[in-house]
Amino acid sequence: MRPMTYERRIQLLALAAGFPGSLIALILLWTGNFSSGAAWTITFFLFVFWLGFAVSLQHRVVFSLQTLSNLLAALREEDFSLRGRGARTDDAMGEVMVEVNALSETLREQRLGALEASALLRTVMEEIDLAIFTFDQHKKLRLVNRAGARLLGHPAERLLGFTAEEVGLGACLEGEPARMMELAFPGGSGRWGLRRGTFRQGGLPHHLVVLSDLSRTLRDEERKAWQRLIRVLGHELNNSLAPIQSVAQSLESGLVAATKSSEVRSDSFPAILEDLRQGLGIIRSRTEALGRFMTAYAQLARLPQPKLLPVNVSEWIAASVKLETRVKVTLKKGPDTVISADRDQLEQLLINLIRNAADAALETKGGVHVAWTQNRGQVELLVVDDGPGLPNTANLFVPFFTTKPGGSGIGLVLSRQIAEAHGGELTLKNRADARGCEARLRLPI
Repeated sequence: MRPMTYERRIQLLALAAGFPGSLIALILLWTGNFSSGAAWTITFFLFVFWLGFAVSLQHRVVFSLQTLSNLLAALREEDFSLRGRGARTDDAMGEVMVEVNALSETLREQRLGALEASALLRTVMEEIDLAIFTFDQHKKLRLVNRAGARLLGHPAERLLGFTAEEVGLGACLEGEPARMMELAFPGGSGRWGLRRGTFRQGGLPHHLVVLSDLSRTLRDEERKAWQRLIRVLGHELNNSLAPIQSVAQSLESGLVAATKSSEVRSDSFPAILEDLRQGLGIIRSRTEALGRFMTAYAQLARLPQPKLLPVNVSEWIAASVKLETRVKVTLKKGPDTVISADRDQLEQLLINLIRNAADAALETKGGVHVAWTQNRGQVELLVVDDGPGLPNTANLFVPFFTTKPGGSGIGLVLSRQIAEAHGGELTLKNRADARGCEARLRLPI
């Protein structure tokens, strides 16, 4: 048996509501002193009005609900232009219409914002100089921007539906999500920076692949590095060759003048020999300095990869601190932690930091303070000195830049290379609360 519809229930309820009054009216009518014709006429009109009010009530209720249903259907179809009439706050159905109209306006604004954001995203994807691809769970290409289509050498509509292997991007969906790769495409080849992520669309997982061409950037950086290297080498070579050339010319002129003299006095030989000794001493000094420079540069260029082994942080720091005896080094012990690192390289790094701090502290007869903490999966080491501070911190990590007489300018550069080779970070800055500098080393645990 089919259940009774909502409209039929409203109609029966309306008839039931009018039934008691109509029954009483009919009883009074037919038991009263009325003629038969009048009774039948009144009875007819009573039934007409009774049924008419029931049908009107049914229509009123059902019409309001049908209007509400049409509004909700329009919202489901993303048509936010319809509004319900009779939206007022002094009756129940009016409040429903008010809320439906407010919901429609909110959804309209959200849809407009989503359309604008989507249009902006499409514009950015098309104009950006990065190749962007999306693949579904079956590794089939579902979206490609203009740069990606140009890279693959075909229009986007011809590429959609092909698998990652078929378009030459199979390796991009495997391995580390962020790395540099050597890839060759119809539209270009070279070194590419890969970024891969995941997102969900329609409840299904998708892959996002972004490729950026690193070849031009790397070539520019390599050219700048060579230019910096040539400037540094040229500067150091000129510093050594210029005085060597000047001294050699002076010695040559003196010897030529002495040999051309018609008479060389015996007492002039000691002076000539002294000039030769001093000149050769200058030449030897500058050639030794040039040799030290080339050795330092070779050391900077040949830093080996760290051999990672368990290193006790307390023992490593304590052993390095003991090597500095010129000034007082205060050690504040931190948590007993073990990290994976190359202890020899870390000792070289910390010795450089403590030696630099001690050199600064000697100028003010101050001390050096070393401490470490553990925070958010990292060991943070501080080396603080009471020295005069640094007048220029911008070039501290530039190779061969030094503020100390006789310094090589590679200690801090080597230290930063060691820190970064361990996945860490090294910074150096003047202290804000007092005189001196603060070196901060962060290493992952």
